[in-house]
Amino acid sequence: MTAVGLELLPRSTVLTPGPGRKRSADELKAIAEEASRRFDDRGLYGNHTEIDPAEVLAWAGETFGDALAVACSMANTVVPEMTAPHAPGVDVLFLDTGYHFSETVGVRDALAATPGLNVVDVRSPASIAEHEAVLGDRPFETDPELCCRLRKVEPLDAALSGYEAWITGVRRVDTDHRAGAGIVEWDAKHGMVKINPLVAWTLERVHNYADEHGCLLNPLLDDGYPSIGCEPCTHRVEAGADPRSGRWAGSSKTECGIHL
Repeated sequence: MTAVGLELLPRSTVLTPGPGRKRSADELKAIAEEASRRFDDRGLYGNHTEIDPAEVLAWAGETFGDALAVACSMANTVVPEMTAPHAPGVDVLFLDTGYHFSETVGVRDALAATPGLNVVDVRSPASIAEHEAVLGDRPFETDPELCCRLRKVEPLDAALSGYEAWITGVRRVDTDHRAGAGIVEWDAKHGMVKINPLVAWTLERVHNYADEHGCLLNPLLDDGYPSIGCEPCTHRVEAGADPRSGRWAGSSKTECGIHL
């Protein structure tokens, strides 16, 4: 995709809040492959038992230390709060697109006050005004793929270059693309280890865990928004509908591109 004057926008080429990488891509890939066998829950290596996320996160904290980051959309805070005991002070990367609901920003602010976590705002170097001056008004409608790439994908790509591994809230039931996700994977796109501790969980199970352990839940979840992205691109859904049907409603888009 192209846009007139796109080259005039500042791009996320360097943003490394993490400590940098001490191990080569080959070393990290070998770690990912060994861990994917250890934590397999799909029978690929004869393991048919559920894997405890705490065991995975304990391994992650021990293996990567401060070269570990957690990505959090602030729909809930289960993954970062689960991670904190195993990686005290872990960086929690929040993609601050400039288009978020106020409720999402509120969850971010509350999490930032939680001991044992370090919330890092990851932003495009281009402001919303600069972005829209080049792409036109409401770029999230005219070219949502490009909008997501510039305000989410490229900034996160740059931020992740400072770490050896990242933890996500990806779940197999979210989309068809995520159905084959493993608990630990080699992330070839970023040249790092990707850890999905809740990949086998349902949304209901995530919310039940949050209730039981006092984790934060975005108030929009109780207001018809079971999947929460940027405000202009997220709509309420009917009860019982696909939780992600309110994301980019009316288009074929189902992913922002972070996990592609």
